Amino acid sequence: MKLTTRIQLSAMMFMQFFVWGAWYGQMSKYMTVQLGASGEQVGNAYATFSIAMIVAPFFVGMLADRFFQAQKVLGVLNLLGAVVLFGITKISNPDTFYWVMLLYCLTFAPTIALTNSIAMRQMQNPEKEFPAVRVFATIAWIVVVNIVGLLGVGDSVMIFQISAVAAAFLGLSAFLLPATPPVSTGKIGFAQIIGKDAFVLLKDRSFLIFFISSVLICIPLSFYYTWANPSLTDAYKAAFPNGDPTSFKIENKMSLGQVSEVLFMLLLPFMYKRFGIKNILIFGLTAWILRFLFFGYGNALTGEWMLYAAILLHGICYDFFFVSGMIYTDAKAGAKIKAQAQGLISLATYGLGMFIGSVVSGIVKDMYTKDQVTQWLNVWLVPAGIAALSLVFLVLFFKDKKAANA
Repeated sequence: MKLTTRIQLSAMMFMQFFVWGAWYGQMSKYMTVQLGASGEQVGNAYATFSIAMIVAPFFVGMLADRFFQAQKVLGVLNLLGAVVLFGITKISNPDTFYWVMLLYCLTFAPTIALTNSIAMRQMQNPEKEFPAVRVFATIAWIVVVNIVGLLGVGDSVMIFQISAVAAAFLGLSAFLLPATPPVSTGKIGFAQIIGKDAFVLLKDRSFLIFFISSVLICIPLSFYYTWANPSLTDAYKAAFPNGDPTSFKIENKMSLGQVSEVLFMLLLPFMYKRFGIKNILIFGLTAWILRFLFFGYGNALTGEWMLYAAILLHGICYDFFFVSGMIYTDAKAGAKIKAQAQGLISLATYGLGMFIGSVVSGIVKDMYTKDQVTQWLNVWLVPAGIAALSLVFLVLFFKDKKAANA
Protein backbone atom coordinates (compact mmCIF):
# COMPACT_ATOMS: atom_id res chain seq x y z
CA MET A 1 0.00 0.00 0.00
CA LYS A 2 1.33 3.42 -0.96
CA LEU A 3 2.34 5.83 1.80
CA THR A 4 -0.09 8.48 0.51
CA THR A 5 -2.92 5.94 0.60
CA ARG A 6 -2.00 4.90 4.13
CA ILE A 7 -2.04 8.54 5.25
CA GLN A 8 -5.44 9.14 3.63
CA LEU A 9 -6.97 6.04 5.19
CA SER A 10 -5.49 6.87 8.59
CA ALA A 11 -6.94 10.40 8.39
CA MET A 12 -10.31 8.95 7.39
CA MET A 13 -10.33 6.68 10.45
CA PHE A 14 -9.24 9.58 12.66
CA MET A 15 -12.08 11.84 11.56
CA GLN A 16 -14.67 9.04 11.62
CA PHE A 17 -14.06 8.40 15.30
CA PHE A 18 -13.50 12.06 16.16
CA VAL A 19 -17.09 12.65 15.03
CA TRP A 20 -18.33 9.73 17.11
CA GLY A 21 -16.21 10.23 20.21
CA ALA A 22 -17.26 13.86 20.65
CA TRP A 23 -20.77 12.90 21.77
CA TYR A 24 -21.20 9.17 22.27
CA GLY A 25 -19.73 8.54 25.72
CA GLN A 26 -20.96 11.87 27.04
CA MET A 27 -24.56 11.76 25.78
CA SER A 28 -25.89 10.07 28.93
CA LYS A 29 -24.49 12.83 31.13
CA TYR A 30 -25.78 15.52 28.74
CA MET A 31 -29.29 14.07 28.68
CA THR A 32 -29.41 13.64 32.45
CA VAL A 33 -28.08 17.09 33.30
CA GLN A 34 -29.43 19.28 30.48
CA LEU A 35 -32.62 17.47 29.44
CA GLY A 36 -33.61 15.93 32.78
CA ALA A 37 -33.92 12.50 31.14
CA SER A 38 -34.60 9.27 33.05
CA GLY A 39 -32.42 6.18 32.74
CA GLU A 40 -34.96 4.62 30.40
CA GLN A 41 -34.99 7.71 28.15
CA VAL A 42 -31.19 7.69 28.04
CA GLY A 43 -31.15 3.98 27.19
CA ASN A 44 -33.71 4.50 24.44
CA ALA A 45 -31.65 7.35 22.97
CA TYR A 46 -28.61 5.06 22.78
CA ALA A 47 -30.84 2.41 21.21
CA THR A 48 -31.44 4.72 18.22
CA PHE A 49 -27.86 4.03 17.19
CA SER A 50 -28.56 0.30 17.25
CA ILE A 51 -31.82 0.68 15.32
CA ALA A 52 -29.88 2.53 12.64
CA MET A 53 -27.21 -0.18 12.63
CA ILE A 54 -29.90 -2.76 11.94
CA VAL A 55 -31.71 -0.79 9.23
CA ALA A 56 -29.07 1.18 7.35
CA PRO A 57 -25.76 -0.66 6.80
CA PHE A 58 -27.03 -3.41 4.51
CA PHE A 59 -28.74 -0.96 2.20
CA VAL A 60 -25.75 1.38 2.13
CA GLY A 61 -23.35 -1.56 1.87
CA MET A 62 -25.27 -2.77 -1.15
CA LEU A 63 -24.99 0.68 -2.73
CA ALA A 64 -21.23 0.67 -2.16
CA ASP A 65 -20.87 -2.92 -3.41
CA ARG A 66 -22.95 -2.44 -6.56
CA PHE A 67 -23.67 1.12 -7.63
CA PHE A 68 -21.56 3.96 -6.21
CA GLN A 69 -17.99 4.49 -5.16
CA ALA A 70 -17.85 3.88 -1.41
CA GLN A 71 -15.92 7.05 -0.59
CA LYS A 72 -18.63 9.19 -2.25
CA VAL A 73 -21.36 7.47 -0.23
CA LEU A 74 -19.28 8.18 2.89
CA GLY A 75 -19.02 11.86 1.97
CA VAL A 76 -22.74 12.36 1.36
CA LEU A 77 -23.73 10.64 4.61
CA ASN A 78 -21.38 12.77 6.70
CA LEU A 79 -22.61 16.02 5.16
CA LEU A 80 -26.20 15.04 5.90
CA GLY A 81 -25.18 14.06 9.42
CA ALA A 82 -23.58 17.44 10.06
CA VAL A 83 -26.87 19.16 9.26
CA VAL A 84 -28.83 16.91 11.63
CA LEU A 85 -26.27 17.38 14.42
CA PHE A 86 -26.79 21.12 14.15
CA GLY A 87 -30.52 20.49 14.64
CA ILE A 88 -29.84 18.42 17.77
CA THR A 89 -28.23 21.43 19.44
CA LYS A 90 -31.59 23.23 19.36
CA ILE A 91 -33.59 20.53 21.21
CA SER A 92 -34.48 20.65 24.91
CA ASN A 93 -37.10 17.89 25.19
CA PRO A 94 -35.80 14.31 25.70
CA ASP A 95 -38.66 12.77 23.70
CA THR A 96 -37.99 15.04 20.71
CA PHE A 97 -34.28 14.39 21.18
CA TYR A 98 -34.94 10.68 20.64
CA TRP A 99 -36.41 11.14 17.16
CA VAL A 100 -33.78 13.57 15.91
CA MET A 101 -31.02 11.35 17.28
CA LEU A 102 -32.56 8.44 15.38
CA LEU A 103 -32.45 10.49 12.18
CA TYR A 104 -28.80 11.35 12.79
CA CYS A 105 -27.87 7.75 13.52
CA LEU A 106 -29.43 6.66 10.23
CA THR A 107 -26.80 8.83 8.51
CA PHE A 108 -23.92 7.86 10.79
CA ALA A 109 -24.35 4.13 11.38
CA PRO A 110 -23.51 2.98 7.82
CA THR A 111 -20.26 4.94 7.82
CA ILE A 112 -18.67 2.55 10.33
CA ALA A 113 -18.86 -0.39 7.94
CA LEU A 114 -18.04 1.84 4.97
CA THR A 115 -14.77 3.11 6.45
CA ASN A 116 -13.71 -0.45 7.28
CA SER A 117 -14.55 -1.58 3.76
CA ILE A 118 -12.80 1.37 2.09
CA ALA A 119 -9.66 0.74 4.12
CA MET A 120 -9.52 -3.02 3.57
CA ARG A 121 -10.22 -2.71 -0.17
CA GLN A 122 -6.97 -0.75 -0.50
CA MET A 123 -4.91 -3.38 1.37
CA GLN A 124 -3.09 -6.45 0.13
CA ASN A 125 -2.98 -8.04 3.59
CA PRO A 126 -5.64 -6.57 5.93
CA GLU A 127 -4.64 -8.87 8.80
CA LYS A 128 -1.27 -7.10 8.99
CA GLU A 129 -2.09 -3.66 7.55
CA PHE A 130 -5.51 -2.84 9.02
CA PRO A 131 -4.51 -2.48 12.71
CA ALA A 132 -1.91 0.20 11.88
CA VAL A 133 -4.60 2.25 10.11
CA ARG A 134 -7.42 1.49 12.56
CA VAL A 135 -5.27 2.70 15.46
CA PHE A 136 -5.83 6.29 14.29
CA ALA A 137 -9.51 5.88 15.13
CA THR A 138 -8.49 5.21 18.71
CA ILE A 139 -6.12 8.18 18.72
CA ALA A 140 -9.01 10.36 17.53
CA TRP A 141 -11.20 9.19 20.39
CA ILE A 142 -8.42 10.04 22.85
CA VAL A 143 -7.97 13.50 21.35
CA VAL A 144 -11.63 14.50 21.24
CA VAL A 145 -12.52 13.08 24.66
CA ASN A 146 -9.61 14.97 26.21
CA ILE A 147 -10.71 18.15 24.46
CA VAL A 148 -14.19 17.69 25.93
CA GLY A 149 -12.74 16.92 29.36
CA LEU A 150 -10.27 19.80 29.45
CA LEU A 151 -12.97 22.24 28.35
CA GLY A 152 -15.34 20.80 30.95
CA VAL A 153 -18.19 20.53 28.42
CA GLY A 154 -19.05 16.83 28.78
CA ASP A 155 -22.58 17.71 29.86
CA SER A 156 -23.12 20.61 27.45
CA VAL A 157 -24.45 21.02 23.92
CA MET A 158 -20.91 21.69 22.69
CA ILE A 159 -20.31 17.95 22.31
CA PHE A 160 -22.72 17.96 19.36
CA GLN A 161 -21.34 21.21 17.96
CA ILE A 162 -17.84 19.74 17.88
CA SER A 163 -19.18 16.61 16.18
CA ALA A 164 -21.11 18.62 13.57
CA VAL A 165 -18.02 20.56 12.47
CA ALA A 166 -15.94 17.38 12.28
CA ALA A 167 -18.65 15.58 10.27
CA ALA A 168 -18.78 18.39 7.74
CA PHE A 169 -15.00 18.26 7.35
CA LEU A 170 -15.01 14.48 6.87
CA GLY A 171 -17.90 14.75 4.42
CA LEU A 172 -15.97 17.11 2.17
CA SER A 173 -12.62 15.35 2.47
CA ALA A 174 -14.15 11.91 1.77
CA PHE A 175 -14.44 12.81 -1.92
CA LEU A 176 -10.62 12.97 -2.04
CA LEU A 177 -10.13 9.43 -0.71
CA PRO A 178 -8.78 6.67 -3.00
CA ALA A 179 -11.44 5.47 -5.44
CA THR A 180 -13.30 2.43 -4.11
CA PRO A 181 -15.59 1.41 -6.99
CA PRO A 182 -18.36 -1.18 -6.78
CA VAL A 183 -17.25 -4.76 -7.42
CA SER A 184 -20.57 -6.63 -7.68
CA THR A 185 -22.65 -6.92 -10.83
CA GLY A 186 -25.89 -8.55 -11.94
CA LYS A 187 -29.53 -8.06 -11.17
CA ILE A 188 -30.57 -6.45 -7.93
CA GLY A 189 -33.67 -7.41 -5.97
CA PHE A 190 -35.10 -7.16 -2.48
CA ALA A 191 -32.90 -10.03 -1.26
CA GLN A 192 -29.78 -8.08 -2.21
CA ILE A 193 -31.11 -4.85 -0.71
CA ILE A 194 -31.47 -6.49 2.72
CA GLY A 195 -27.99 -7.98 2.43
CA LYS A 196 -28.84 -11.61 1.67
CA ASP A 197 -25.46 -12.10 0.01
CA ALA A 198 -23.67 -11.69 3.34
CA PHE A 199 -25.98 -14.06 5.21
CA VAL A 200 -24.33 -17.00 3.47
CA LEU A 201 -21.52 -16.55 6.01
CA LEU A 202 -23.86 -17.78 8.74
CA LYS A 203 -23.80 -21.25 7.17
CA ASP A 204 -20.28 -21.57 8.54
CA ARG A 205 -20.61 -22.91 12.11
CA SER A 206 -17.73 -20.97 13.64
CA PHE A 207 -18.82 -17.71 12.05
CA LEU A 208 -22.35 -18.30 13.34
CA ILE A 209 -21.00 -18.84 16.87
CA PHE A 210 -18.91 -15.69 16.51
CA PHE A 211 -22.01 -13.80 15.35
CA ILE A 212 -24.06 -14.96 18.35
CA SER A 213 -21.22 -14.20 20.79
CA SER A 214 -20.93 -10.75 19.26
CA VAL A 215 -24.61 -10.14 19.94
CA LEU A 216 -24.25 -11.29 23.54
CA ILE A 217 -21.12 -9.28 24.39
CA CYS A 218 -22.57 -6.09 22.91
CA ILE A 219 -25.27 -6.11 25.57
CA PRO A 220 -22.58 -5.42 28.22
CA LEU A 221 -20.83 -3.06 25.80
CA SER A 222 -23.94 -0.86 25.88
CA PHE A 223 -23.76 -0.70 29.67
CA TYR A 224 -20.18 0.57 29.40
CA TYR A 225 -20.85 3.26 26.79
CA THR A 226 -24.05 4.41 28.47
CA TRP A 227 -23.15 4.41 32.15
CA ALA A 228 -19.35 4.36 32.64
CA ASN A 229 -19.14 8.17 32.64
CA PRO A 230 -22.01 8.75 35.13
CA SER A 231 -20.80 5.83 37.26
CA LEU A 232 -17.29 7.23 37.57
CA THR A 233 -18.70 10.72 38.21
CA ASP A 234 -20.80 9.37 41.09
CA ALA A 235 -17.83 7.45 42.48
CA TYR A 236 -15.73 10.61 42.72
CA LYS A 237 -18.65 12.69 44.01
CA ALA A 238 -19.13 10.17 46.83
CA ALA A 239 -15.44 10.28 47.71
CA PHE A 240 -15.17 14.08 47.45
CA PRO A 241 -18.67 15.44 48.16
CA ASN A 242 -17.48 19.05 48.33
CA GLY A 243 -15.51 18.92 45.10
CA ASP A 244 -16.40 20.52 41.79
CA PRO A 245 -17.56 17.68 39.46
CA THR A 246 -15.75 19.26 36.49
CA SER A 247 -12.48 19.05 38.44
CA PHE A 248 -12.69 15.24 38.47
CA LYS A 249 -11.92 15.23 34.71
CA ILE A 250 -13.85 12.02 34.14
CA GLU A 251 -13.55 12.26 30.36
CA ASN A 252 -9.78 12.59 30.63
CA LYS A 253 -9.59 9.55 32.92
CA MET A 254 -11.73 7.53 30.53
CA SER A 255 -9.46 8.41 27.61
CA LEU A 256 -6.81 6.18 29.22
CA GLY A 257 -8.89 3.31 27.91
CA GLN A 258 -8.20 4.45 24.36
CA VAL A 259 -4.50 4.83 25.21
CA SER A 260 -4.45 1.14 26.12
CA GLU A 261 -6.39 0.45 22.92
CA VAL A 262 -3.56 1.97 20.89
CA LEU A 263 -1.04 -0.32 22.57
CA PHE A 264 -3.04 -3.49 22.06
CA MET A 265 -3.99 -2.47 18.52
CA LEU A 266 -0.31 -2.41 17.63
CA LEU A 267 0.22 -5.74 19.40
CA LEU A 268 -2.76 -7.38 17.70
CA PRO A 269 -0.99 -8.67 14.53
CA PHE A 270 1.65 -10.41 16.67
CA MET A 271 -0.93 -11.79 19.12
CA TYR A 272 -3.06 -12.93 16.18
CA LYS A 273 -0.17 -14.90 14.72
CA ARG A 274 0.90 -16.34 18.07
CA PHE A 275 -2.46 -17.32 19.58
CA GLY A 276 -4.98 -17.50 16.71
CA ILE A 277 -8.47 -16.06 16.46
CA LYS A 278 -10.19 -18.26 19.08
CA ASN A 279 -7.75 -17.48 21.88
CA ILE A 280 -7.75 -13.80 21.00
CA LEU A 281 -11.53 -13.71 21.33
CA ILE A 282 -11.35 -15.56 24.66
CA PHE A 283 -8.83 -13.04 26.00
CA GLY A 284 -11.16 -10.20 25.02
CA LEU A 285 -14.25 -11.69 26.65
CA THR A 286 -12.37 -12.48 29.87
CA ALA A 287 -11.22 -8.87 30.06
CA TRP A 288 -14.85 -7.69 29.72
CA ILE A 289 -15.87 -9.73 32.78
CA LEU A 290 -13.01 -8.35 34.88
CA ARG A 291 -13.66 -4.72 33.95
CA PHE A 292 -17.31 -4.82 35.00
CA LEU A 293 -16.36 -6.37 38.34
CA PHE A 294 -13.79 -3.61 38.83
CA PHE A 295 -16.36 -0.93 37.98
CA GLY A 296 -18.77 -2.47 40.48
CA TYR A 297 -16.39 -2.98 43.40
CA GLY A 298 -14.05 -0.03 42.85
CA ASN A 299 -14.31 3.32 44.61
CA ALA A 300 -12.47 6.62 44.40
CA LEU A 301 -10.71 6.24 47.78
CA THR A 302 -9.61 2.75 48.87
CA GLY A 303 -10.33 1.07 45.53
CA GLU A 304 -9.41 3.71 42.97
CA TRP A 305 -6.97 1.27 41.36
CA MET A 306 -9.95 -0.87 40.36
CA LEU A 307 -11.54 2.06 38.55
CA TYR A 308 -8.33 2.73 36.63
CA ALA A 309 -7.94 -0.99 35.89
CA ALA A 310 -11.50 -1.10 34.53
CA ILE A 311 -10.68 1.81 32.23
CA LEU A 312 -7.31 0.44 31.10
CA LEU A 313 -8.78 -2.97 30.23
CA HIS A 314 -10.59 -1.31 27.35
CA GLY A 315 -7.71 -2.03 24.97
CA ILE A 316 -7.95 -5.80 25.42
CA CYS A 317 -11.75 -5.71 25.55
CA TYR A 318 -12.23 -3.80 22.32
CA ASP A 319 -9.24 -4.78 20.18
CA PHE A 320 -9.18 -8.48 20.98
CA PHE A 321 -12.86 -8.99 20.27
CA PHE A 322 -14.17 -6.26 17.97
CA VAL A 323 -11.16 -5.32 15.85
CA SER A 324 -10.05 -8.94 15.51
CA GLY A 325 -13.66 -9.70 14.61
CA MET A 326 -13.52 -7.21 11.74
CA ILE A 327 -10.40 -8.93 10.40
CA TYR A 328 -11.96 -12.38 10.86
CA THR A 329 -15.07 -11.26 8.99
CA ASP A 330 -13.02 -9.85 6.13
CA ALA A 331 -11.13 -13.15 5.84
CA LYS A 332 -14.39 -15.10 5.72
CA ALA A 333 -16.03 -12.90 3.08
CA GLY A 334 -15.45 -13.19 -0.64
CA ALA A 335 -14.32 -10.22 -2.69
CA LYS A 336 -17.85 -9.36 -3.88
CA ILE A 337 -19.50 -9.04 -0.47
CA LYS A 338 -16.84 -7.45 1.73
CA ALA A 339 -18.89 -4.29 2.41
CA GLN A 340 -22.02 -6.32 3.15
CA ALA A 341 -20.01 -8.69 5.35
CA GLN A 342 -18.79 -5.77 7.44
CA GLY A 343 -22.39 -4.62 7.54
CA LEU A 344 -23.39 -8.06 8.83
CA ILE A 345 -20.97 -7.98 11.74
CA SER A 346 -22.00 -4.39 12.44
CA LEU A 347 -25.56 -5.72 12.66
CA ALA A 348 -24.49 -8.22 15.31
CA THR A 349 -22.37 -5.82 17.34
CA TYR A 350 -23.69 -2.28 17.10
CA GLY A 351 -27.15 -3.41 15.97
CA LEU A 352 -28.86 -6.34 17.69
CA GLY A 353 -26.63 -6.61 20.75
CA MET A 354 -26.36 -2.93 21.54
CA PHE A 355 -30.07 -2.35 20.92
CA ILE A 356 -30.93 -4.92 23.56
CA GLY A 357 -28.16 -3.62 25.81
CA SER A 358 -29.17 0.04 25.49
CA VAL A 359 -32.78 -0.65 26.43
CA VAL A 360 -31.88 -3.08 29.23
CA SER A 361 -29.15 -0.82 30.64
CA GLY A 362 -31.64 2.03 31.06
CA ILE A 363 -34.15 -0.23 32.79
CA VAL A 364 -31.49 -1.74 35.07
CA LYS A 365 -30.16 1.69 36.00
CA ASP A 366 -33.64 2.91 36.96
CA MET A 367 -34.25 -0.34 38.84
CA TYR A 368 -31.25 0.25 41.10
CA THR A 369 -31.76 4.00 41.49
CA LYS A 370 -33.72 5.36 44.44
CA ASP A 371 -33.95 8.98 45.55
CA GLN A 372 -31.48 9.86 42.74
CA VAL A 373 -28.84 7.51 44.20
CA THR A 374 -27.73 4.57 42.02
CA GLN A 375 -26.39 1.30 43.41
CA TRP A 376 -23.71 0.90 40.77
CA LEU A 377 -22.44 -2.46 42.03
CA ASN A 378 -25.80 -4.05 41.21
CA VAL A 379 -25.87 -2.33 37.82
CA TRP A 380 -22.41 -3.61 36.82
CA LEU A 381 -23.00 -7.20 37.96
CA VAL A 382 -25.63 -7.58 35.22
CA PRO A 383 -23.27 -7.04 32.24
CA ALA A 384 -20.55 -9.07 33.99
CA GLY A 385 -22.89 -12.08 34.03
CA ILE A 386 -23.85 -11.65 30.36
CA ALA A 387 -20.18 -11.39 29.35
CA ALA A 388 -19.50 -14.64 31.21
CA LEU A 389 -22.32 -16.32 29.26
CA SER A 390 -20.84 -15.16 25.96
CA LEU A 391 -17.41 -16.49 26.98
CA VAL A 392 -18.74 -19.95 27.87
CA PHE A 393 -20.69 -20.13 24.61
CA LEU A 394 -17.65 -19.25 22.49
CA VAL A 395 -15.26 -21.58 24.34
CA LEU A 396 -17.60 -24.54 23.88
CA PHE A 397 -18.61 -24.14 20.23
CA PHE A 398 -16.17 -21.93 18.26
CA LYS A 399 -13.74 -24.08 16.26
CA ASP A 400 -11.70 -21.81 13.96
CA LYS A 401 -8.13 -21.30 15.11
CA LYS A 402 -6.85 -18.74 12.63
CA ALA A 403 -8.70 -16.42 10.25
CA ALA A 404 -6.17 -17.31 7.57
CA ASN A 405 -7.55 -20.85 7.58
CA ALA A 406 -11.10 -19.68 6.86
